[in-house]
Amino acid sequence: MIALVAGATRGTGRGIAVALGAAGATVYCTGRSTREARSEMNRPETIEETAELVTAAGGTGIPARTDFLEPDQVAALAERVRGEQGRLDVLVNDVWGGDHLWSWNTPVWKHDQDKGLRLLRLAIDTHLISARHLLPLLIEREGGLVVEVTDGTWEFNQTRYRENVYYDLAKLSVNRLGFAWSNELRPYGGTGLAVTPGFLRSEAMLDNFGVTEDNWREAKADPSWMVSETPAYLGRGVAALALDPDRQRWSGRSVTSEELALAYDVTDVDGSRPRVWSYITEVREQDGETGWEEYR
Repeated sequence: MIALVAGATRGTGRGIAVALGAAGATVYCTGRSTREARSEMNRPETIEETAELVTAAGGTGIPARTDFLEPDQVAALAERVRGEQGRLDVLVNDVWGGDHLWSWNTPVWKHDQDKGLRLLRLAIDTHLISARHLLPLLIEREGGLVVEVTDGTWEFNQTRYRENVYYDLAKLSVNRLGFAWSNELRPYGGTGLAVTPGFLRSEAMLDNFGVTEDNWREAKADPSWMVSETPAYLGRGVAALALDPDRQRWSGRSVTSEELALAYDVTDVDGSRPRVWSYITEVREQDGETGWEEYR
């Protein structure tokens, strides 16, 4: 399996890349942060680290610095993959990089417009540029897979306003891209879908709460945090989907890490099977604060 993860530097992208590596894939780990230079996110994680984790998991990790807002760089990446591998089987679009650009519960007339528009470029334009240059390689062989990574399913986001207009539009749009690719790949036997993690214990989120993966339960957070998951959880679900000869049954859908875990009988690294979206809709939105234990 030849895979490319756009936005593999950290978080869900890294989790998916490593899980694909564990499945034996060769994974191009792309992003802007390298050991030589950080992106505007100014985080310490790098694509080289991700590639090393992929290789340690049993695959072959290849770091490839790419700014997905630069079409020429993405076109060159596609040619590199073509020249080195001759094909592309799996494309994961997980470029984000917008955490520092949006404000909670801020109306459009109070939100910094330049930051909001930058967020939309990072969250949506990058995915379109990725598809424009990498899908021609993917469709050369029947059965390619494109996975769009977002926050919240189409069904969840469609009826709930997600914090502010820029974030809301970004996350709903990426769900729609998964549906779009399902239509555009259908003549080539391909599969396109959108996936979402739950409350993610990413590197940045652990830092935000001042905890580590070893003591994450000590964080001062709302009860949904107790149903949180590591990036490996969705990663394992996506890897199982990529190996599924009947994966076209998912095409066009927007699914959670929970749904993939149940379908493929995978768990998080601690053996749990978190169900945070079920917890949010069945407990938190019904004014409940307890009972999270049955959702882990």
